[in-house]
This record gives sequence, structure tokens and C-alpha cells, in this order.
Amino acid sequence: MRFGEVTLIPVDGFGTEDVVVDAEGRIYTGVADGRILRVTPDGGRVDVLADTGGRPLGIEFFGEDELLVCDAHAGLLTVPLGGGKVTTLATSALGLDFVFCNNAAVAADGTVYFTDSSRRFGIERWRDDLVEQTGGGRLLRRAPDGTIDQLADGLQFANGVALAPDESFVAVAETGAFRVERVWLRGARAGETDTLVGDLPGFPDNISTGSDGLIWVTQASPRVAALDLVRRLPAPLRALARALPDSLQPQPKRTVGVLGVAVDGQVEREFRGEIPGFHLLTGVRERDGKLYFGSLADPAIAVTDR
Repeated sequence: MRFGEVTLIPVDGFGTEDVVVDAEGRIYTGVADGRILRVTPDGGRVDVLADTGGRPLGIEFFGEDELLVCDAHAGLLTVPLGGGKVTTLATSALGLDFVFCNNAAVAADGTVYFTDSSRRFGIERWRDDLVEQTGGGRLLRRAPDGTIDQLADGLQFANGVALAPDESFVAVAETGAFRVERVWLRGARAGETDTLVGDLPGFPDNISTGSDGLIWVTQASPRVAALDLVRRLPAPLRALARALPDSLQPQPKRTVGVLGVAVDGQVEREFRGEIPGFHLLTGVRERDGKLYFGSLADPAIAVTDR
């Protein structure tokens, strides 16, 4: 179905890539210049909590008094909810520096599941990874004691992360493969990986678990026929296509979408269409019957009923 009435809340900064909402309805987001913002429900007040000095992307609550921030340049960070000093939790794992720390989910015991999208291309060159299909994305896990292990490797642009409501599995979006994979954490299937939802009509970006128990999946742009064609070419030709000027490369469209997916992979809710003044929908959060959206490109947060 198409989006209903959508309210845009302007913020002083571009690229509200991800959003999280507290019990008072205040919205937290990061913008392209490095600032972490807290926005009142009506948008009347915007507080700057911190400046990461990088490019904040995924954002989550971390314990009772901090935010967890995935910063594409600075790594895995925390920021006090009341504002203040940025603390770095990690900038590398298993001998590899993070190239593109992207999105995360936090378990009840403080374990952090997060993605490093690419081994080769940082955020400024995210399209290059989609064209070349490098398969260098990782899903990582940081234990409460600070140790980090790896749950999945070889992912096609590892992106959004969400936990099942009972934390039996962790889901990870593979933007370059148009699917959301599921890594089982408990039970008879622990350690196995399968597909939660696949063959998506658009590029999945951030994902999150809603208060309704659904895993909400963004689709920042529909699949682009020209890009599908390029991706079928041999690797040397894909590299040549990547070298073309931006004006000649496949471009995202303004149509966006979100899916509400049950833990068995059944799509329960779907919204698709254009939102005036808002595109590249990359962040989604469901809370108490409302959907909150972030954008990689726009200076606003969008809110609608689910």
C-alpha cells in the first residue's frame, strides 16, 4: 500500500541516516557533519548532544544513559544521552580496521551486533561496492567485556541489523543481494544462516525491531535496471563501469519503501511510493503505532502512522 499522511520534521543538518525514539517521543539521529541530535516530537527544539568528528550512521540506545553510534569514519562509539564526551568502543576487529561501520542492534545483556559494510569502499564510495559486488561485508558481535568475534563474512554490502524479539536470531541486510539474512543464535539451529526475506524489489538499508514485534526493513530506492545489467558483467567490466563519471552511473530513484516482516519471514506490512521532500529512506523505527524515518540525503525526519 502507499504511504498515508507523512509529517516532515526539519533538522539543522543533512542526512538523518538512522533514527531512534525514546519513551517521551524524542527522536535521536546523526547528520553528515558529525553531530548527534535530539529532536522534540514537534520539531520545536533540536539539541546537539555531541560531535563524533566523523559520519554517524546507525544509532541505538545502549543501557540506560548512552547512545551507541556506528560511525562510518570513527568506528563504534557511545554518546551520553545527556550530551558530552564521545567514547570509542572499537575501530577494528580480528586484525582488520573498520572501513565502513554502519548499523547495529543491542541485546538485553549489552552485546552489540554490528556491520562493517565493505573491506574496500568507505561511505563516500558506497555505490562502487554495489557495482563491483566485492562481498567484503562483515557481521560482528561485541560482547559486554569488549571482545569481538565474527558471525558472518562475505556479505554483499552488510547493512542494517536487528534482533528477533526473543533474541533467538540476528538479522542482517545485504544491500547488494536484495535480501535480509538471519543468523541463528540459540536453539537447535544455533550457528546456521538462512534468508529471512529475499529477492526484494529495492535496496534494503537499515532494519530495526519494532515495538509491534515486526522487523522493519527500509528500501532506500527501487532496483535499477541499468545497475542490474552492470552487475551481471564480468568483474573487469564492472570495474570500468565504476570508473565512469557519476552523471553516467545508475542513480537512485525517489520511490522508497518499508516492510514489516514477522520472525517467520512473512511480510505483514508494506508501504511504498514517493514522499514529497524526502527520499533515500535509510532509517526506520516503529514505536507505539508510528513509523519514524531517516534519510541519507535530506535535512528532515519523517513520521507516519503504521
